[in-house]
Amino acid sequence: MKTRNFILAITVAVVTVLIIPTVLPAQDDAAKAKKARHHHYKLIDIGTFGGPESYVNPAPVIGSQNQINARGTTVGGAGTAISTTSTNNPVICGGFEGVVLFVNHALEWHNGVVTDLGSLAGADNCSVATSVNANGEITGQSENGVIDPLLGFNELRAVRWKDGQIFDLGTLGGNVSAGTSINNRGQVVGFALNGVPDPFSIYDFQIFQVPNGTQTLAFLWQHGVMQDLGTLGGPDAWGDFVNDRGQVAGFSYTSSTPNSDNGPDCPANIPTQHPFLWEDGRMTDLGSLGGTCAGSELANFQGGLNNRGQVVGGSTLAGNLVFHPFLWTKPGPMQDLGTLGGDCGTAFAINDAGEVVGYSCTPGDQQLHAFMWTQDAGMTDLGILGGDVVSIAVEINSKGQIVGTSWVNNIFGRHAVLWQDGQIIDLNTVIPRNSALHLTDAFAINDRGEIAGVGVPSGCSADRYCGHAFVLIPCDDDHHDVEGCDYSMVDATPVATHAIAPSATDIATPFNQPSPPLSGAANPMLRRFGRLGPWYRGPVPSAPREE
Repeated sequence: MKTRNFILAITVAVVTVLIIPTVLPAQDDAAKAKKARHHHYKLIDIGTFGGPESYVNPAPVIGSQNQINARGTTVGGAGTAISTTSTNNPVICGGFEGVVLFVNHALEWHNGVVTDLGSLAGADNCSVATSVNANGEITGQSENGVIDPLLGFNELRAVRWKDGQIFDLGTLGGNVSAGTSINNRGQVVGFALNGVPDPFSIYDFQIFQVPNGTQTLAFLWQHGVMQDLGTLGGPDAWGDFVNDRGQVAGFSYTSSTPNSDNGPDCPANIPTQHPFLWEDGRMTDLGSLGGTCAGSELANFQGGLNNRGQVVGGSTLAGNLVFHPFLWTKPGPMQDLGTLGGDCGTAFAINDAGEVVGYSCTPGDQQLHAFMWTQDAGMTDLGILGGDVVSIAVEINSKGQIVGTSWVNNIFGRHAVLWQDGQIIDLNTVIPRNSALHLTDAFAINDRGEIAGVGVPSGCSADRYCGHAFVLIPCDDDHHDVEGCDYSMVDATPVATHAIAPSATDIATPFNQPSPPLSGAANPMLRRFGRLGPWYRGPVPSAPREE
């Protein structure tokens, strides 16, 4: 009996030891989820300039860095009541999907005041603001009212807004330029055309499918001078980001030899594309994960650059059928961050702590889930709102707060979300009830926790057509006595990493969303938004040149 009782006691003890570590964390997680509380936000509906929509530039699109600065100044574009014509340039006209048939102007929101930043050549020319620095200096692009003889659309110019004035930054000798990002030193990066014929021109061929264009080149503008940053050996390059050290990230052709197949997300019959990091007059090839398409903005593979010179994005693997997120840290090589079990993923942002966010396919490529990757923990599934099938993380601040979108399908059932402290917060639950907007997409967050994105007003069925840009101000200890703030707390929502089984339509929607109808050469521009939805498409007076 004693022997039997001893064995039983040992067995119970072992089982207890095995069970307790499993049960207690689950209980702790449940307790934390139950106790988790979050503050409310004050909602600012930025409105429009008389047209149907306004927007903040989404992450996977031209100019996606610093849409909101440390002071809460927010930039983007808003529709006017002026109808577009056949000569308005679809790259920047018609909102971020190019389908709204009204001229849009660059907007700035600061301390409750919305400013129409205008354009280079009158009210019927489009403009958009893409990036704002800590000093309130803004870059973007504007039509100049001059018809590009090759395309038949208005030419674009990279511009800089400073102290209420718009400045034309010029080109590298061609018909087009565009500003994508500006740092706190006032340096601007983007792309500009020169006059050298190029059948693979990123702007003329990849966007408009015109084979007789000219070279597209990455530039750095400073002190009144636009500098050509060179290429990785091919004819073209494109600048995306500039950090406060003056390092520039973008992508470039590596040769002039086209590939017949670059994967489903990159056009065929163009040369290999790799991301680059430029600093001190030298462009470094960051390589790829084995495929021929990496870092390309037009494939949604551009990601981000932090102040440590780390670059993230997406790359195809050998064979170009699969794409994964990457991280490049000097001196390299490029690191494959893996996936959540599926065959796809890309990174959209990285903070100065090296924390990376983006999206990945789950096993069987059944769903897309937002992820966070850190050096210590690897890739973590950030989850989705209960009942949804897709989530995307597009931006992370220095405090590890992450914003993005969770949804049922590509257009309807979208929710702007915040991930914080292991919780997912539907931002619609932390704004005043009966608010004017349903928040569909959160695109940017600053270090004070202020969020910018797009929502839809009552009666608007899809944010790509009639959405409004918004700003959220947290009602927390860092924002004292904000008029209209509700300083009470609300319950946060536990993360759901496994949703209900989606329908076949829901599974197909994120990958096969058809582009909205749009005539002419603008259709290729919309291709980059197709996978992720509405993101994640007398003499003309000249503006002063800033010296």
